[in-house]
Amino acid sequence: MTATASTPARARATALLPRLALVLAALLATLFTAAGPAAAHAALTASDPKDGAVVATAPAQVTLSFSEQVAMGDDSIRVMDPQGKRVDTGELRDMCSGSTIRYGTALHSGLPNGTYTVAWQAVSADSHPVSGAFTFSIGAPSATQVTLPAQKAGGGPVGIAYGIARYAAYIGFTILIGGAAFILLCWHRGSAERPLQKLVLRGWVLLTASTLAMLVLRNPYTGSGKFADAFDLDGLKAVLDTKAGASLVSRLLLLGAAALFVAVLFGAYARRQQGGAAQDGNVEPFDGDEAGGTETAADGRKDTSDLAFGLGVGGAVVAGGIAATWALSEHASTGVQPGIAMPVDILHLLAVATWLGGLAALLVALYKIPGIEREAVRRFSKVAFISVLVLVVTGVYQSWRQLGSWSALTGTSYGRLLLIKLALVGVLVGIAYLSRSWTARLVDSRAEAALVDVSRETQTDVSRETQRDVSRETSERETSERETPAQEAEVEEAALVTVPADPRRAAQLARQRAARDNARSKRVRDADPGRAGLRRSVLAEAAVAVALLAVTTVLTNTEPGRTAELETGQGSTAATAVPNRPVKITLPFDTGGPQGKGTVRLELAPGRVGANGLHLWAENPDGQPLDLPEVKISFTLPAKEIGPLPVLPDRATPGHWSADGVQLPLAGEWRIDITVRTSDIDQTTVQKNVKIG
Repeated sequence: MTATASTPARARATALLPRLALVLAALLATLFTAAGPAAAHAALTASDPKDGAVVATAPAQVTLSFSEQVAMGDDSIRVMDPQGKRVDTGELRDMCSGSTIRYGTALHSGLPNGTYTVAWQAVSADSHPVSGAFTFSIGAPSATQVTLPAQKAGGGPVGIAYGIARYAAYIGFTILIGGAAFILLCWHRGSAERPLQKLVLRGWVLLTASTLAMLVLRNPYTGSGKFADAFDLDGLKAVLDTKAGASLVSRLLLLGAAALFVAVLFGAYARRQQGGAAQDGNVEPFDGDEAGGTETAADGRKDTSDLAFGLGVGGAVVAGGIAATWALSEHASTGVQPGIAMPVDILHLLAVATWLGGLAALLVALYKIPGIEREAVRRFSKVAFISVLVLVVTGVYQSWRQLGSWSALTGTSYGRLLLIKLALVGVLVGIAYLSRSWTARLVDSRAEAALVDVSRETQTDVSRETQRDVSRETSERETSERETPAQEAEVEEAALVTVPADPRRAAQLARQRAARDNARSKRVRDADPGRAGLRRSVLAEAAVAVALLAVTTVLTNTEPGRTAELETGQGSTAATAVPNRPVKITLPFDTGGPQGKGTVRLELAPGRVGANGLHLWAENPDGQPLDLPEVKISFTLPAKEIGPLPVLPDRATPGHWSADGVQLPLAGEWRIDITVRTSDIDQTTVQKNVKIG
């Protein structure tokens, strides 16, 4: 019989509405952040010479400026002449000063005229590799034979393998922490259940193996992109000296402590739980032993409670330490307010692991363990709700750090991925609400336990009776040389419950008995329709959670919206000019004619009052240079009724125009109008506001 809730369904639903609204609001805010939330990848903000510049004399050096701190080596900046020969000295110059992040390399003297290619690669402070290339010309542009690799830093097969290891690490962390939390917070008796033990151990193994893989692949991932470099001992030593390498080694050490925690949880603690369950199930003691038995039981419960407290404190410390290996080495460790972002990131990771990992443990228990109590499911519902409350606080803060503006939500790849994650979590919340309704329909655990006990007692009685029949039949067979077919069939049937002398036959019978036991347990488990419905809804939750973790992994390797807008200048209202950083904007256009679609990219340096240098690039939808018949640019300051001030840029190379000495007399919000003509009759004007300081 299925038990019903003690309160009417409408009253229960009304009471849940405020919680459901809070959950939806929490997850809406949380979806603006990744599991490893943060500020940004490093971006190249300026170079000297500039991209596409034509200089009269050969420069003595090439310098690069970045938005965040980066790690670079002697081979990180390469300058090549038109024939592809390196013309730099190979020595990296650290020119950082205060908040200015700048590196450079010296060039050989006496360089001839022509177009030179600068290729650079670095590791940003959030541990992600970044790379890029640009050209400049001495005297006049020329043809170049330099061919740059199409594969970006952190891409290719090594990048795919490293990404898989990152995803596996998140899954392993979630299962390890969430499974242990489910046992300690929701179902203590689960520590003695084999399926849950296997789940937590597999989470530990997966996290350990993926961490080792990331440590080995770190050198080729941030360098050459070749698997062979994974065995380079010098490269591995260099990785260990970096912040990311130290975090991975620290994670492995903490996983050693986690192994000790798991051993105690499934060893001493599980045995005490089994002992406590046995005492609870024993017959009441005799009168003379009643006081002693009660005192012994009380002592046992106290010892178990003390051990559970120690496991809880120790497990929380280890879990927080493992989560910190992400927070201290990736996005949260750099950018805006890292001192606040790192502890917030740790709480975010722990909340996600407790919620989704506990969901995995509940799914295993519902499918593999018939005796899980309804109270354990209800406890997990409360734990999951508290986890969501933590996600509210961390998610709101991290969304501000990552996006910076509403336009970044739809105007950047990072923002669009967040929208996908939002849709997935919306589905997850709906299924979770359905699971809560199934939880209220579960039968009482004592009734279920009685079904299991009756099943076991029946099995024992049948086995004993059959074994007596087997003994009798065996004795008769020894005294008689010939048996009837019916008697032989009875002996063969009885042999299913006894142990024959043949080891192979014994193994076969053991498998048959195990199959019967599993079928009997499944019948008991499926007797409760509420449990069957809860299993289906939790399975659906787990499937959505897997997709959610996949999107989160991609997010951790995607340039956040705040940095993307810094590179392109696409703010919510206007791009902000920052000293020593050029203003960059990218605008799509469509003239309506044949081959009339594309994008224009404008760079204004230094983006301040006075003289500025201007560069404009045009590209077709495939990203190839688009050589337009005519391009016009004008600047207008509506607040002061200044302009339009026309600018006629000179064509530098196909698809590239430049102009020097662009004068902006006053600070304010200037409107840039770009007129693009693709044929004799097809043209359009696109515009963007920028702030000039």
